[in-house]
Amino acid sequence: MIAELQQTVANYAHALDELNVPELAAVLTEDTTWTFTVPGQGVLGPIAGRVAVLDFIRDGHTAQTGRVRHHLGNVVVTTTDAATAEVRAYLVQTRNTGESIQMISTGVYTFGLRRSDGGWRIAELTLTLDNAF
Repeated sequence: MIAELQQTVANYAHALDELNVPELAAVLTEDTTWTFTVPGQGVLGPIAGRVAVLDFIRDGHTAQTGRVRHHLGNVVVTTTDAATAEVRAYLVQTRNTGESIQMISTGVYTFGLRRSDGGWRIAELTLTLDNAF
């Protein structure tokens, strides 16, 4: 079960970086909520519902420059039962413009996952960034 949960989180990061909307939709519950905490800016969200989250992601991709990657590390399952789980992971976010590579931010993700017929899906995503970007 732990490998399945880690795979779901990894699939999320890959789909996010590639703006693979069908894959993102497949890894999110219909009622997913996203909340972000940014130092000096407070809390953004919650952004509620798969459609709203996908719109938020599309807007973010439109605004970004270069190739942005979300590197997840120290992925640990902190709680689980047959239907729900919590996974935490460190984030290092980078941007490659072709001329330079920069670290954009670091932080901690907390994923609340729920089992469905199609496997594990992200029901809640909380990201606490260590820095404003």
